[in-house]
Amino acid sequence: MKLDRKTIEQLAEHLENAELQAHDVVKITDAHPEMDWDDAYAIQAEILRRKLARGNKVVGLKCGLTSRAKMKQMGVETPCFGFLVDYFTVDDGGTVKTGELIHPKVEPEIAFVLKKPLKGPGCHVGAVLAATDFVMAGIEVIDSRYRDFKFDLKSVIADNCSSARYVLGGVAAPVAGLDLRTLGVVMEKNGQPVAIGAGAAVLGHPAAAIAMLANHLGARGEEIPAGTMILSGGVTEAVAVNAGDHVNLRVQSLGSVSVHFA
Repeated sequence: MKLDRKTIEQLAEHLENAELQAHDVVKITDAHPEMDWDDAYAIQAEILRRKLARGNKVVGLKCGLTSRAKMKQMGVETPCFGFLVDYFTVDDGGTVKTGELIHPKVEPEIAFVLKKPLKGPGCHVGAVLAATDFVMAGIEVIDSRYRDFKFDLKSVIADNCSSARYVLGGVAAPVAGLDLRTLGVVMEKNGQPVAIGAGAAVLGHPAAAIAMLANHLGARGEEIPAGTMILSGGVTEAVAVNAGDHVNLRVQSLGSVSVHFA
């Protein structure tokens, strides 16, 4: 690590205030070009500590920047991982208040819920599928705190991978009999298709993202507990939304999920 504890705490407060107050900031590596990956995840962990101290609860984990389209869109080369807390949760068919966000975008997701814990190193797609209770369709609402959605990978990790809101819906389907690579995904905004893809867009197989998360945590001596819900990452590029928009996602074999923006 290159940053001292006080700087990590200051940067966490800076980024969390930007999230809670819905205002943008410049990417933090502009002022701290020396920061490394451990610093980035330490800042994210401090943001989580602040939320837990305030009474928020962790309700899941997320993999970000897992599709080649998304990596290209954001100019990064590897995935990142973050947390989801209770107030990020939106009911299927529910409403997201755009006034609480800066510049929201939506991504189609395949969500995993585990029945067994997962721990790296050496976690692979087969281990993830064996540990999965069911999968669901999900829409993640991302909202980078960085001006114009411009960032590098260390800055976005520190910012909890642009996490903001998420919606789950449709059918809770066991993975037996499903080929998650070929599941078709169609996301519509105001009745018009805006993103089309298949599960294989996520690192070749959505479960590969979960395996990478398990290996990432395993390197830190942590595991993913049984019962954890994990967003495996956007299948397509993210699509910008505004107040008044309605987004519906249909995932083959998993049904549909929708969300309104007000």
